[in-house]
Amino acid sequence: MPYEAQFAETILIRGHKDDPIDAYLARPLGAGPHPGVVVIHHMPGWDGSHKEIGRRFAHHGYVAIVPNLQFREGKATPEENSASIRAKGGMPDDRTMGDVKGAIDTLRALPYLNGKVGVIGYCSGGRQAYLAGCTVKGIDAVIACYGGGVAQKPEEITPQQPVAPIDLTKDLQCPLLGLFGIEDTRPSPADAAKTEEALKKHGKTYEFHTYEKAGHAFFAVDREQYRVHAAIDGWKRVFAWFGKYLH
Repeated sequence: MPYEAQFAETILIRGHKDDPIDAYLARPLGAGPHPGVVVIHHMPGWDGSHKEIGRRFAHHGYVAIVPNLQFREGKATPEENSASIRAKGGMPDDRTMGDVKGAIDTLRALPYLNGKVGVIGYCSGGRQAYLAGCTVKGIDAVIACYGGGVAQKPEEITPQQPVAPIDLTKDLQCPLLGLFGIEDTRPSPADAAKTEEALKKHGKTYEFHTYEKAGHAFFAVDREQYRVHAAIDGWKRVFAWFGKYLH
C-alpha cells in the first residue's frame, strides 16, 4: 500500500470585497500537483460535517477548501450564525459569490494545484454552486447536491437573492452534475425537471441523477435524512465527475 497522509487547518482568506474570512483547507501531503475543490456548506453552517467532506476530498487526492460563508455573523456556533442569517432573509448572493471567488483564488495561488478547480455544494450550497458556475470565472466543473432554490419562483425572489439561478443557465461555463432525492420538496422532482429543461435548451454539458427512497440531505451521515444507497452511489458519481473534468 502506498503511504497516505493529509494536512488540514483553518486558514484566513480574502472573500467578498477583500473581507478576511475563515476557511478550512484539507490537502494530501506531497508536492502534487492536485486538483482543487471548493466545498460550499449548507444553510446550517460551516460545521464539522462539511469539514469532514473536505478531508474526504483530501483523502482522494484533492486540495479542498471550505469557506465560512457565515463568518461575518460573528456568533459562537454555526447554529447561531445560521439563525442570524435566516432572520435577515437568507444568504446574500453577491457576498456568497465573492467569498467563493476568494476561495478559488486561494486555491489557484497554491504551488501544488494542477490548475483545475471544481465547486460542490449541498442544500442551499447546491443552489450557490449552480449560481457560481454561471457567474464566477475560473471553475472547471460544478456539482449541485439537492440544490434548493435553483428554480426559484417569482415570489421567492428577495433583495438578498435577486435572480433565480435557473435564469442564468445560458451563462453556465462548465459541466454540471446534479444529484437529487425523489422524495425531496426543495428541490422537488418538478424543480429538477425544470432545471434540466433549461440546461438542454442552452446546450449545456450536464448529468442529473435522482434516487428512489431518498429525500433532502441524503449525504448527511449525522442526520436522519441520510440514505446509504444514495450516498454511496452519489459519492461514486462525485469522484467520477471531478475525475473526468479536474484531472
